Amino acid sequence: MKTRYIFSMGEIKRKDNSIAFKNEKGWVYIPVEQVRELYFMNEVSLNSKFLDFASRAGLVLHFFNYHGNYSGTFYPKEKYISGDLTIKQALAFENERLKIAKTIVLAIALNIYEVLYHYYRHGKKDLKTFLDYLKKVETWLEKADNINKILFIEGNIWAGFYDSFRYFLPEDFIMNKRVKRPPDNPMNALISFGNSLLYTKTISAIYQTHLNQSISFLHSPSSARFSLSLDLSEAFKPIIVFRTIFELVNRKKLRVEKHFDKKLNYALLNEEGKKIFIKAFEDRINEKFKHPRLKRMVSFQSAIKYDGYKLIKYLLERKEFMPFLIKEKY
Repeated sequence: MKTRYIFSMGEIKRKDNSIAFKNEKGWVYIPVEQVRELYFMNEVSLNSKFLDFASRAGLVLHFFNYHGNYSGTFYPKEKYISGDLTIKQALAFENERLKIAKTIVLAIALNIYEVLYHYYRHGKKDLKTFLDYLKKVETWLEKADNINKILFIEGNIWAGFYDSFRYFLPEDFIMNKRVKRPPDNPMNALISFGNSLLYTKTISAIYQTHLNQSISFLHSPSSARFSLSLDLSEAFKPIIVFRTIFELVNRKKLRVEKHFDKKLNYALLNEEGKKIFIKAFEDRINEKFKHPRLKRMVSFQSAIKYDGYKLIKYLLERKEFMPFLIKEKY
């Protein structure tokens, strides 16, 4: 997936077979064959002619506002449509929602375990209590007989994960609680921004499959969001979003006083901070590893799409569905 980020305000339109972007510095031309995903990280003006061009070129457009909050996605008319799969996906929601939701939550727990075990092995022994807790998640999930109990277990996993930050992150980046809208401290800002980027990457990945974006299992299907993308992104959050955050913070590539907006109580990345985060995020999601089942090198971006294919195989062929586990990387 060829991704291009645009940070400045400006105007975007079609020029012959190129994307033309104009800001205060003038025009920039991007050949359309060099990009498949465009991220607008600031306000831009465009018209329906450009959207038609983007649709025919197969471009996915993601929009963020100045504060770094995700606004929405435009993607071309769906070319991967399967009525049979949509019916089976809906039937699975009715009859097998709990089973699929449990696998997603288990994958979250197992991937968080692997991420934290790295710090435990390097001397952060205070993590042992939470690591032991994560080992019991599968047993508790087996006993959960409704979606609310599964969501309660998931909530406890994330809460324990956030609490564990105090053992291996600098004090400036420890948070007392998760606050989303709007974030109220630097760590909340990083999590919200990273989760939004991963969510949009998952939207793009699912677009390349025959899955229906609106029929989900862990998250309740609802209007105004692609809830299946929320589901399939969950297992990748510890691997992609949080590993990116931990590396940037612990290596002091992101600093509160330098890369966050002081006027907003340091609860918003400034432009330099966003660029640093996005560069690290892109490096992480495009990192390649040899997939043990596919027997070839794949990126984490591709692994998200393969999770979509795994779900399809479950729905159509009854093959076991288990979201990506970081242990599969090795």
